[in-house]
Amino acid sequence: MEERKKVMGKTEMEKTLFSLSQEVLEKMGEKDLAIIGIRKRGAILAKRIAERIKTLGKKEIPLGALDITLYRDDLSVIAPQPVVHQTEIPFNLTGKNILLVDDVLYTGRTVRAALDELIDFGRPREIKLLVLVDRGHRELPIQPDFVGKKVTAGENEMVEVKLKESDQIEEVLIIERKQ
Repeated sequence: MEERKKVMGKTEMEKTLFSLSQEVLEKMGEKDLAIIGIRKRGAILAKRIAERIKTLGKKEIPLGALDITLYRDDLSVIAPQPVVHQTEIPFNLTGKNILLVDDVLYTGRTVRAALDELIDFGRPREIKLLVLVDRGHRELPIQPDFVGKKVTAGENEMVEVKLKESDQIEEVLIIERKQ
């Protein structure tokens, strides 16, 4: 793979997450709000947003992490022995206003799997979707409620989010897939 274009750097990512946190607080409020991130990078972003909302709103927001591996519709395609991580939701979802967080929204299949899993844990009042990057090309009718940045990426390109917690760098790249 070859780097094609840097979409966001550290400073822009920080500003974007702060702005998204403010928007979530304004539109969803703190009452009954809980944040759940889709592993791996969505969970990292969810934690950052929860921290920013606490700073802005002065209230600790319940935080969880979802591993959607077993809910994927392409499980047999991704690997013969897929690695399953732990789902951690240390609170009751019923009646909560859930903010579901992921790094990149592409086909919508990851979000569909996350919704299926969330419903197995309870019946939230509402679920809103926040993504750092929306790259389009949906295969399912799923749209984000909060978007950090929309980018145009072709079918032969990947949008890669790198975070300091997992990658030791903060950036979003569009990378062309080599054939």
